[in-house]
Amino acid sequence: MKIIKKDYKKGFIKLKIENLDDLWYTSYIIDKSDIIKAKTYRKIKLGEDTDRNKKVIKRAVYLAIEIEKFEFSKYTNVFRISGIIKGGPEDIPLGDHHTINLEEGSEFSLQKASFLKYQIDKIEESAKDTHSKILICVHDRDEAYFAMLKKYGFELISQIKGNVAKKADVKTESSDFYPQIKKVLEEYDAKYNFSNIIIASPGFWKEYIQKIMKDPIKKKIVYATCSAVGSNGINEVIKRPEVQTVLKQEKFASEIKEVEKLLEEIGKNGKAEYGLKEVKKAIDLGAVSDLLITDDLIHKKRQEEKFEEIDFLMRKVESMQGKIHLISSEHSGGKKLDGLGGIGSILRYKI
Repeated sequence: MKIIKKDYKKGFIKLKIENLDDLWYTSYIIDKSDIIKAKTYRKIKLGEDTDRNKKVIKRAVYLAIEIEKFEFSKYTNVFRISGIIKGGPEDIPLGDHHTINLEEGSEFSLQKASFLKYQIDKIEESAKDTHSKILICVHDRDEAYFAMLKKYGFELISQIKGNVAKKADVKTESSDFYPQIKKVLEEYDAKYNFSNIIIASPGFWKEYIQKIMKDPIKKKIVYATCSAVGSNGINEVIKRPEVQTVLKQEKFASEIKEVEKLLEEIGKNGKAEYGLKEVKKAIDLGAVSDLLITDDLIHKKRQEEKFEEIDFLMRKVESMQGKIHLISSEHSGGKKLDGLGGIGSILRYKI
């Protein structure tokens, strides 16, 4: 995300979307009733109202709208924001409804009543060019999965299968399977220029890859162990201690760590609460030091038009010098927190 102009005290920011991850960040910093201004396309009728053959064209205009609802899905690559027109060209009526679509390359300004600290943190975090490009490969003797780490989780980009032959009722791996994995790794690295590559497998299968890898890609590789392949194996690898140093710049790994802290407090020390009702009680008592909320819960409450209660809790925690951790539901930590109601809190003291 590129910050073009900012004045947090006045509730103003102007930004440019530079990649798909920035759309995910944008979903956290806008709220209902904010005013967004951006270039958009509006249908314009040409001719008199009595003219049956009048033309309707789409014209590029800059409009300011008061946000009523918004929706982002990483699968569509578009962030849709709908609301009431508050400013624009004279021939476009104020008060009409309009939808602005944000995508890669879009510039927009946002006017808010006030920014929450976690929203400012998200903006500043997205503007930093510290997001490492990391490729993960998990494999066994006949399957390999390749995934790229994203700020919102990971993206499974391909998988390959080898030919496992039976000889005297004993499975033997194809001799060309590991060179095939090596070739795919080299092709992806040539395309994306990864900063790190993590290769993991159950047992000793990764040793076959390790023997055939050559410089310069060899210097980027970290080897790890996992008990499964596929998405479960990728999630497992991300939590392995040998790869934590590689992932320390990744918000993804940081979020998983925060959820693990919460689960540890729940299981051992009892200085934690989870579920909306119990967390609200803890906040009312001023006992919350860390508040964890999944993006699934936030999006759900927005769809139900009940986000105000979540927003109120976050503002109250910040007013008591507590920390807010927004957790993606895309990874294992987020899924665990969703299983606890999508919200949890670490306490300053037992209640």
